[in-house]
Amino acid sequence: QVQLVESGGGLVQAGDSLRLSCAASGRTSSIYAMGWFRQAPGKEREFVLAIRMNDGGTYYADSVKGRFTISRHNAKNTVYLQMNSLKPEDTAVYYCAARLGYGMVRNTEDYDYWGQGTQVTVSS
Repeated sequence: QVQLVESGGGLVQAGDSLRLSCAASGRTSSIYAMGWFRQAPGKEREFVLAIRMNDGGTYYADSVKGRFTISRHNAKNTVYLQMNSLKPEDTAVYYCAARLGYGMVRNTEDYDYWGQGTQVTVSS
């Protein structure tokens, strides 16, 4: 089992930056990749970006390239989502997820464990 806990959400203004953290515990050695997803009210959960834990390889959604960055601290079993130049359309609940299988993927059903989510609200 793997447990994931997100933190760092909040209310910010358009153009601001915010950093989210996701701390993993349990069988962390079994994690191949960790990803961030988001879900806005009335919309489906969508992929944001992911990172491969062994070498730091990344995979980004086009909508956040150049603004969002994912990084990891393996010793702390933590991944970070740095969000810059935030827009009102970035408002959503942000979820951290862990994938045990190989491959960098963007489908929610391909991730095995999920955090509880953290709210990010960007005001205009």
